[in-house]
Amino acid sequence: MSERADGRTGIANLRTVADYQFGAGAGEALFPTDASLTIKRTASGRPQQVLSETDRIVSFGTDGRFTLGVEGGRRLASVLESPAYRVIVDDESEPFVRDGKNVFAKFVLEADEAIRPGDEVVVVHERGDVIAVGRAELDAEAIRDFATGMAVQVRSGVPAGESH
Repeated sequence: MSERADGRTGIANLRTVADYQFGAGAGEALFPTDASLTIKRTASGRPQQVLSETDRIVSFGTDGRFTLGVEGGRRLASVLESPAYRVIVDDESEPFVRDGKNVFAKFVLEADEAIRPGDEVVVVHERGDVIAVGRAELDAEAIRDFATGMAVQVRSGVPAGESH
């Protein structure tokens, strides 16, 4: 079941969830008023995915939180002040992360202090390019302090040459 989002389909509620999960301004960034959005719903009518004309912005989990698509990560990174919801990595790990490989703590240069395990994060190269989205496996302090271990389970990488 899919529908075009035109303001009367619960976009306001989705914006509220996004602002709660990611901070003020995230809802409008993910679901702009003037954008063409499509909401895919389950048979029961619960939102399942929100799509732009080109890509998936978010999926809506059964826990009531969003999981980011690359398009959603780009949108968040464009409005939230760095390093909010970001894990910043170096040149050495960039090609692997772009290929969808997980981020390991020893390659992280910086991480938002508010990151907790399970949070959705945007993986950004030190140049500022969004290179992946995923789920934090460690809190920010552990990401900075550990020399080993997985920091982010990457869900989607952005192949080289696809940066916007």
